[in-house]
Amino acid sequence: MAALDYEGLYDACYMQVYSFLLTMSRDRSLSEELTAQTFYKAMTAQSEYRGEGTELTWLCAIAKNLYLDERRRRSRQTELAPDSPAAPAEPMEDGALDRDMAFRIHMILHDMPEPYKEVFQLRVFGELAFREIGRIFGKTETWARVTYHRARLQIQERMGEDG
Repeated sequence: MAALDYEGLYDACYMQVYSFLLTMSRDRSLSEELTAQTFYKAMTAQSEYRGEGTELTWLCAIAKNLYLDERRRRSRQTELAPDSPAAPAEPMEDGALDRDMAFRIHMILHDMPEPYKEVFQLRVFGELAFREIGRIFGKTETWARVTYHRARLQIQERMGEDG
């Protein structure tokens, strides 16, 4: 396998990897840090790109693993220092509100028509790419994106109606 042009790969894929991480973490600083780590790991990895998928897919897999590692690391730190005064305890009401919100979304999904329901679930819960969702339905990636967007709008409208 020919050596990868890492500079070209960085130029071509940086924003996509960063956006991917930002979508998962919702933290710009963490996303920037993990994006840099992703490209560093790609350049120094013992297991090289094997050409089984696109370079972007390979980079996103590295990015996702780094993100999950970071989440586990932060989770362990929180578990080890529960009495830390720097981290105020989350009020019980917040946890109840999150559970209530999740339940409301699931109720809306239950009543949502197809294909919106399945596309939303595949994207959010199945963590599938739009290209993969499109292939499942025998449609295009653009169709999957539009259908997902419309499903999100339906959920937001119903959430607004329910107060």
